[in-house]
Amino acid sequence: MSEVWTAEVRGAEGKGASRRLRHAGKIPAIIYGAEKDAISVTFDGNFVKKALVNIDAYNTVLTVDVEGGKQERVVIKDMQRHPARENVMHLDLQRVTDDSRITKYIPIKFVGAAKAPGVKLGGIMTYFQKTVEVRCAAASLPKAIEIDVSTMEAGENLRLSDLTMPEGVQVVALLHGNSDYDQAVVGIDKVRR
Repeated sequence: MSEVWTAEVRGAEGKGASRRLRHAGKIPAIIYGAEKDAISVTFDGNFVKKALVNIDAYNTVLTVDVEGGKQERVVIKDMQRHPARENVMHLDLQRVTDDSRITKYIPIKFVGAAKAPGVKLGGIMTYFQKTVEVRCAAASLPKAIEIDVSTMEAGENLRLSDLTMPEGVQVVALLHGNSDYDQAVVGIDKVRR
């Protein structure tokens, strides 16, 4: 996946103009934030489709080359898809700098499930969350949070507070200061005999 995306500035806005762009194989988007004016742009539909196959694109700081030589550093903040065909209909891109504090949902990758003693005894591992909302500087944005579950016993749960986060990355739910937000992420059922 390329971290540099090429965009064209779009002049016409609105539902009809966006529909015409999509029929021409383009995807309308908006770049906003960082106390600058929003820019309406379009991307080549095939390029975006191929770029988004790699799940890391959703949690990567992208560089957008806007026609006219202007470059913007952005993250994908929101995406609208067609309800039946899954085609991307619109992208919202938020400007960032290395110091920008951003909040994003990051996928959780569980490793070592087959080696867990609780699973070997016949327990069933249950995944309660597949993503975790984090807050960090744009430069520290992780592509995924890896959790080693290879030592989990039957009847054990791992909670948000048990996760080892990269330096400078905070779990948003734990920032509330209330233990009610410390939810279970993964657990192994007790073995029934």
